[in-house]
Amino acid sequence: MSKIQKFIKKDIKRHPELKKEYKQVDFNLDVAVLVRQMRENLGMTQKEFAKYVGKPQSAIGRIEAGLMNVSIGLLNEIANAAHREVKLVLV
Repeated sequence: MSKIQKFIKKDIKRHPELKKEYKQVDFNLDVAVLVRQMRENLGMTQKEFAKYVGKPQSAIGRIEAGLMNVSIGLLNEIANAAHREVKLVLV
């Protein structure tokens, strides 16, 4: 377990109400990696990719930085516009 994972686990034990927020941040970062990989696989800049998927470049930038709470719906819209699909797995 990494230092940050230990910190988060300890912080959640002290403040259980933070669990939901940590889960959202974790999801945001997972989406950031996926969107950036998708864009890079297409060989596009953020600006080109934003135009390609019909979203503002600022939104793509915030998503890739992990700063936007991305819904499954928005991720699906981006994926569909890029001729990809979202597959969900419950664990």
